[in-house]
Amino acid sequence: MNLLFLCTGNSCRSQMAEGWARTLGGDGLNVQSAGIEAHGKNPRAIAVMQEAGVDISAQESTRLTEAMLAAADYLVTVCGHADEHCPVVPAHVRKEHWPLTDPAKASGTDAEIMASFRTSRDDIRNRVADLLQRLRVERARSPG
Repeated sequence: MNLLFLCTGNSCRSQMAEGWARTLGGDGLNVQSAGIEAHGKNPRAIAVMQEAGVDISAQESTRLTEAMLAAADYLVTVCGHADEHCPVVPAHVRKEHWPLTDPAKASGTDAEIMASFRTSRDDIRNRVADLLQRLRVERARSPG
């Protein structure tokens, strides 16, 4: 199973989703994330994931390629911009959209901004865990 998370800049939400999917997914799952553009990795996203015991610091911020899209079995867009600007998805790729708030746009004190990142991290973890559980149930039900 090739799972691909897509957002605008591949700096925060899709990076966290990739980290959770790698951590929670187990064997037989290939996980990637990409952006419509590549904005580099967000240090706050790396920090809050590290707090949860998930190291995403070695993940790359990459732009979506046709090859990545063609190799995907399941695509999750994690923001409206990526959902609206995603190239045509090949017929074999299943697609799901998660309208996640961008914690990088949070304002306030550093503590308030970090709280926004932690809320996003936990929401993404729950969504990834739910997706992986649904995929496991499907796989168990499918013949062969």
